[in-house]
Amino acid sequence: MPTDRRRSAALIDRRRFLGASGLALAATLAGSGPRAWAARKARGADFRVEKIERTTVRLPFRETPGRAMAREIPHWDLFEICEVTLGSGHVGFGETMLYYTWGVTSDEDVARAQGQNAAALMWDDSLGSGLQQALFDAVARALDVPLHRLLGEQVHDTTPLSWWNIDIPPADWVSECKEALAQGYLAMKTKGRPWFDIWACADAVRDTLPKDFKIGVDFNDTLLTADRGLPILKELEQTPQVAIFETPIPQSDVEGNVRIRQEVETPLALHYGTPRPAVVIKRDVCDGFVVGGGASRLIDTGAVAATADLPFWLQLVGSDITAAWSLHCGAVLSHATWPAVNCHQLFASRLLKEPIVVKEGRSAIPTGPGLGFELDRDALDRYRVEKPAERPDPPRLIETSWPDGRRMYTANTGRVNFMLTAANAGVIPYFERGVDSRLVPDDGSDLWRSRYQRARSEGPFLER
Repeated sequence: MPTDRRRSAALIDRRRFLGASGLALAATLAGSGPRAWAARKARGADFRVEKIERTTVRLPFRETPGRAMAREIPHWDLFEICEVTLGSGHVGFGETMLYYTWGVTSDEDVARAQGQNAAALMWDDSLGSGLQQALFDAVARALDVPLHRLLGEQVHDTTPLSWWNIDIPPADWVSECKEALAQGYLAMKTKGRPWFDIWACADAVRDTLPKDFKIGVDFNDTLLTADRGLPILKELEQTPQVAIFETPIPQSDVEGNVRIRQEVETPLALHYGTPRPAVVIKRDVCDGFVVGGGASRLIDTGAVAATADLPFWLQLVGSDITAAWSLHCGAVLSHATWPAVNCHQLFASRLLKEPIVVKEGRSAIPTGPGLGFELDRDALDRYRVEKPAERPDPPRLIETSWPDGRRMYTANTGRVNFMLTAANAGVIPYFERGVDSRLVPDDGSDLWRSRYQRARSEGPFLER
């Protein structure tokens, strides 16, 4: 996580920015450099897509994040592993987190890739995450080069990685950060939510963690406005471990985000794309970006960030397969200098034969052919399941309580992030000290069923 501010973007003339970034993007899209090299090398029947296989797996969560994920996004445990066999016999693999991804590989995508030249296809982001990763991996293995050789010129030998958790209570902030430290990480990204005491979370880590361990807090708009959010941000940044704020208020609120950036010392990160990059640069809206998407989008976004001299972190979410893919992306993106968020630390098991090793907050860029890791086929068989017809949405009842005796009950609505939606609509009370939340187990009682049915039909409701 960053420890100082980057203000250079404010000094860039808008016309110069637009012209330079346009040239950078044009060079990328024109197929120069590694793209052209791969196109020259990867020709003939050896690079024809002979077979595409897809396998659905369900990975178990670790205990602590599992408790948290069960509240709103239990479906993050489902993955589709895609394997591509080329005419040469080389096999590449990739994955899609089925219900949280920038692109799912469809049956139609598989059909149009069959029999085609893999190198000519692999830059097509519309193929979805798993198939695109597998194509890159297969082509790189066939050419006997690391995957990042196909993405661009290597500029980093190591890349920083961040631990990740969804919103968790203070004790879990401490235990998860300590687990991250034990595994070599120096950063964690987590969530700021009005149903947990954010001040208690900061207090819990202040005296229990090294000051060089950094925590990013993603509010996903829940501070609502600069007026309401600034007092909270100013208090939180007194904790030395708190190192970055992400999307504290809606990103479309340019004036509010500019004001937050001017009045707090902690760097501000926004997801790339809103506001438009030209507006971000001209108005000095944030200190850096959160970047995701397919290979083409990543390289093009990286060109804009480099031109504007704005750092970013890669947010490519999945198991350790996607984390390995992210290492290769980080190798060629000069401004991917903030710790990458891959979320593979959520899971109790991995799908690669060897672990991704993190030392002093960084992981080495793989040097072997393709992804540089091998698929653990025993794990693939162990966690294999039937692909669900739709996103799983089990009944859930969440109790939020305050020191004055108020209790609010919220039920799943059929939509993802149902609590977040309620908070951003002002239905769940704003940030308060002493607030706590828990998933209420279904004990089969009439009371549980009545509360669940009421919350499901009426929305969140309060009890005394």
